[in-house]
Amino acid sequence: MKKVEAIIRNNKLDAVIDGLTEIGYPGVTITQVKGHGKQKGLEQSWRGNPFVIRFIPKVKVEVVVMDEDLGRTVDIIIRKSRTGNIGDGKVFVYEVSEAIRVRTGETGDRAI
Repeated sequence: MKKVEAIIRNNKLDAVIDGLTEIGYPGVTITQVKGHGKQKGLEQSWRGNPFVIRFIPKVKVEVVVMDEDLGRTVDIIIRKSRTGNIGDGKVFVYEVSEAIRVRTGETGDRAI
């Protein structure tokens, strides 16, 4: 099993969730996060006065998938969240050694 963690733009969340649901992974965890990458924030102005937004609001999407679905899952996330502009986000993949469904006690792939 793999855990896919994606940091994406807020306005791309619905498209990513719809894509994951279509490939059979409706169960996700969503967290509102703030941060910055290479762009080091955004410079904007208000009433003619410039200011910097150091930490940009984003959404973190986490989903655990079976190994054979990893490529498809990452592809969906990238296709649904890409705008081609700086700040589109990042995708991270982690190994998951075990999963347990609390309600039933099911383990492994059956718990996903």
